[in-house]
Amino acid sequence: MSARRFDRQVRFAGLGSAGQARLEAGSALIVGCGALGGALAQSLVRSGVGRVRVVDRDIVEESNLPRQVLFEPAHLGRPKVEAALETLARIGGPTRVEGRALHVDTDTLPELARDVELVLDGTDNLSTRYLINDYAVERGIPWVYGGVVGGAGLVLPVLPGVGACLRCIFPEPAPPGALPTCDTAGVLQPAVAAIAALQAACALRLLATPREERAKLPLRLVELDVWNLESHSLSAARDPECPCCGKREFPWLDAPAGAGAVSLCGRNTVQVRPQLAARPDLAEIARRLDGLVEELALHGGLLVFRSEGVRFTVFPDGRALLEGTSEIDRARALYDRVLGS
Repeated sequence: MSARRFDRQVRFAGLGSAGQARLEAGSALIVGCGALGGALAQSLVRSGVGRVRVVDRDIVEESNLPRQVLFEPAHLGRPKVEAALETLARIGGPTRVEGRALHVDTDTLPELARDVELVLDGTDNLSTRYLINDYAVERGIPWVYGGVVGGAGLVLPVLPGVGACLRCIFPEPAPPGALPTCDTAGVLQPAVAAIAALQAACALRLLATPREERAKLPLRLVELDVWNLESHSLSAARDPECPCCGKREFPWLDAPAGAGAVSLCGRNTVQVRPQLAARPDLAEIARRLDGLVEELALHGGLLVFRSEGVRFTVFPDGRALLEGTSEIDRARALYDRVLGS
């Protein structure tokens, strides 16, 4: 590889030739290769990280194109991982890019992350983020949380044993439907780009820093609002009473794989159960979805609506029947995008 390729990076005092060498020997897992994940993958590959593994369960849809930088109209209907590998290959450079078209759960995450130094959050749902947090804390590997909705987002680098983990700051995820999602509140590409850039910077600094020196790195929760030109930063100190990194409880990691969704035999229906015990506010979900889905009705303690050709019946405990598909991965993706999890 020509030394000129990374000449401008090496000249940056914070990196230097030693840092660049560590990047080229480094490895990362990116969970999700849509909006955030695609921008992260592109940044790490262009920066020369040695090995990047991307995993995603979804296919490319037309609504992805305005903000998911790895995809073009020719990719519509193809697995996102397959399209991502094709686009990333055109960048060239020393990075070995690997792709896995999988759903990330308690079975698959240990295998996907077993030989990487760092995990990056490009996912679209809370359950997977809390699973990553459980895994990273239990194994003692760093990860970088990122999330975007509307014109704003959050970033948190997690260095287990040193700074706060996700549950130090958010001990329990909100119930399904309690928070806006990209499908309900929309999302702006500049917000995705800003959050992904900050995540990527955290990743490069972690990979370029010798492990014995990482405890000195700044660890903060950062909020960026690109629409209102606002930013906030909070110190991310460990909570000694944190159920995860303090008490070493890992409910997402210990949950049985596949327990959250099952295809109902002969019915072209999938039942999806949230991993959270909290009961959702169906009236608030109905208010949030009004005008965004079809045939919306709240009656008899059930919330019913239609989205993307699939009929949802949501129960008071957050469980939902998705009629119109027998594909578990598609049902999970729809549930996460429309209701959150």
